[in-house]
Amino acid sequence: MRIALAGAGAFGEKHLDGLKNIDGVTVTSIIGRELEATKKVAEKYGIGHVTTDLNETLARDDVDAVILCTPTQMHAEQAIACMNAGKHVEVEIPLADSWADAQAVLAKQQETGLTCMVGHTRRFNPSHQFVHNRIQAGEFNVQQMDVQTYFFRRKNINAKGEPRSWTDHLLWHHAAHTVDLFAYQAGRIVAAHAMQGPIHPDLGIAMDMSIQLKSETGAICTLSLSFNNDGPLGTFFRYIGDTDTYIARYDDLVNGKEEPIDLAGVAISSNGIELQDREFISAIREGREPNSSVAKVFDCYRVLGELETQLAG
Repeated sequence: MRIALAGAGAFGEKHLDGLKNIDGVTVTSIIGRELEATKKVAEKYGIGHVTTDLNETLARDDVDAVILCTPTQMHAEQAIACMNAGKHVEVEIPLADSWADAQAVLAKQQETGLTCMVGHTRRFNPSHQFVHNRIQAGEFNVQQMDVQTYFFRRKNINAKGEPRSWTDHLLWHHAAHTVDLFAYQAGRIVAAHAMQGPIHPDLGIAMDMSIQLKSETGAICTLSLSFNNDGPLGTFFRYIGDTDTYIARYDDLVNGKEEPIDLAGVAISSNGIELQDREFISAIREGREPNSSVAKVFDCYRVLGELETQLAG
């Protein structure tokens, strides 16, 4: 499997680290915004072709599939371009930053029949897989999820502390993780409400947001998001169920008393990004629909579109 990676930033390197562990995978091309910085990443990972032009890579015959780790605003257009070129594509979350663009990507996938998967990593983290397996076995049902997504982003910088060329978004990016995960664990979302705080004068985005969700099973979810939090960073999930309470922190899981839960054997790796990439490659090789295909995560973007309409009202 010959992979091209678009987006040589902090998250792109997480994918490159994961891809190194997957048998039969070669990264043959890397695309970045700044040529010299991209060349340094290519040298670090032994990648032969470097460019700043995605179309140049799409024209190559040594590329079977593309992983997009580019700015959110480019995802939909680039995913469609990859499929138009006959390439399978994994789009990092979010699929798009509008409901119309999400619909366009799904339509292209259905037209081409190619694998189009979205990086909804929470479906693959061993912590959430453990909970999902218990739900599927009938041993646990979600009654409530309380989720905190907190960062300190008053300046436009990335995970490495470097200046960013684009502006991140609480609704279309960070809320997408929880909206999809809640539906994955508790059923289709039938009610959604949102409020947001003041708009940042320079970044032009809301820095604080609160979202409430209800699923068809009656379960509820409260999601708090902030770019103003000067404290522990990341997303923390509390599952309150009919038999247990769980707290998930990325790939780690504890119970309600903060006692660690052994996740050995849940998956072949303890790294959610690697597991996500393994699913993408396996789905292509096996000719099947991946767990987070555009079709399977599509309803998340319906909900985000509805919330955006509420917030603009």
